[in-house]
Amino acid sequence: MQLSFDAADRLVELVEARRGPVPVDDAARALFALVQAPTALARSLLDDVVAGDARLAWRGASVGLANPPGTDVLLEQAHFVVVDLETTGLSPRTSRICEIGAQRVRALALEDAYETLVNPGVPLPAAVTHLTGIQPRDLPGAPAVTTAVRRFVGFAGDAALVAHNARFDLAFLDREVERLTGRRIAAPVVDTVWLARRLLEGRTRRVGLAALAHFFGVPTAPCHRALPDARATAEILLVLLGLAQERGARTLADLVELAAPRARRLHAKRALVAGAPQRPGVYVFHGGGLPLYVGRARDLRARLRSYFGSTRQRPAVEAALGALERVEWRETGSELEAALEELRLLRTLRPPGNARSTRPDRHVYLRRRGERWSATTEQTRFGPLPGRAVARRAARALDGHAADDPAAALPSLRARIRRLAADQRFEDAARLRDRVHGLEEAVAALEELERLRRLRVCVVVPAREPGFVRTYALSGGRIASTRLVPRSVDARAETAAFLADADAAPASRAPEDADELRLVASFLRRPPPELRVVPLEPEAIRAVVAGLPLAA
Repeated sequence: MQLSFDAADRLVELVEARRGPVPVDDAARALFALVQAPTALARSLLDDVVAGDARLAWRGASVGLANPPGTDVLLEQAHFVVVDLETTGLSPRTSRICEIGAQRVRALALEDAYETLVNPGVPLPAAVTHLTGIQPRDLPGAPAVTTAVRRFVGFAGDAALVAHNARFDLAFLDREVERLTGRRIAAPVVDTVWLARRLLEGRTRRVGLAALAHFFGVPTAPCHRALPDARATAEILLVLLGLAQERGARTLADLVELAAPRARRLHAKRALVAGAPQRPGVYVFHGGGLPLYVGRARDLRARLRSYFGSTRQRPAVEAALGALERVEWRETGSELEAALEELRLLRTLRPPGNARSTRPDRHVYLRRRGERWSATTEQTRFGPLPGRAVARRAARALDGHAADDPAAALPSLRARIRRLAADQRFEDAARLRDRVHGLEEAVAALEELERLRRLRVCVVVPAREPGFVRTYALSGGRIASTRLVPRSVDARAETAAFLADADAAPASRAPEDADELRLVASFLRRPPPELRVVPLEPEAIRAVVAGLPLAA
């Protein structure tokens, strides 16, 4: 059975972070804090770590990642040992193994089995006796846990391990194996719980051992004893192997990937974000030759790593992570620059994983024809509004009003709500109140947009380029000018050109410009420490440019 050191995990992370094999001297320095050591000594120190972990391999004079275990093992030839444990409790730190059962599966057929009671060295709880039927009197003469686990390791040999809820069984086995050898089990592991979830999605939600045994009609009924439960799991495995092959799995490595829990599947993709900087920027997830998701971050490294933790994302992002093959990122000088670049990429790429659609028909307006109001994608002076739902509720509230301005209808509508409530027509009052709330949201959004369209200011943020800042002119209802300006009080020519561009830009009511205005406004409401806002005047701009701290 393959075993691994804790040091192997650190070495795997180092190789992933370097995106390739690591020279032996660098690896030894990272793992053993060796400032200087002969190459032969460094290699000797690393030999046990590399040899003891199936994820690692020597690549000449460097340490690299091995091919995934089982890459060249066809499923019809694979060797599995299905294991089940009975224990005195649920925690491997405080509980002990009291029975081990294992069933060998080779070349898609059941073979021999291993079964033993184990003397846990602690009292057997009555609840365990009630559940399993194991009696306390049966255990004193059973092998000690060290003997039983050593025999199991010998029985398993080089087989891949299979268990139903493998995290539980492997936690106990890892603890005991580590006590014996100082290493942990590193054989390929197939968890039939996760494999069933992947292969039976939409057919059944119940993936407990007894539920699956009944679902597939296997010969052995689980009964909370180690060997019968291991045999039932083995019989279930054989059925799942056929389903996995129908899904295109050919090798043991394919099966391990298919059966991996979400966290482990994502953990295996962490190498895709190795090397991401601790700087603002934008990123794009790619898979199948297509952009899947676009995002921005103040700290690219922290944000990208967060996708590969235990926290679940919304369904569209989960789907993008599942298909992820490559991550592309670009550093920016500030989060504002990253946000504007994200908006541009969303319009250009239209990735399916982003909740915010970038189609032209996303922009919605209010339109009046006589006393009839409606939500429309046709551009009018009442919009664009921040959402279709708000526009529809506002249109329902306004319907029947000939007011030229939506805000003018609010007083009479509020008065009508009060009359309905006074007449005890509470349902009608509540329905109108919801519509009026939508109208209030729409009016507030329209008023804010008009305020933004009247703005004439310069926003200054750090630039990615050393010695420069980036300036944005907000004028005429748009970002009228953008320019890199040197961080100097003498930047008169650049400032003049920046202002000339802003003055020459025509006023705009285009929905794309409204999107950018609202985005910048979100930064103006809660400005990050590196952002400065000044009037659109030469001296004010030069002063703030000269004194603005640059990005780290």
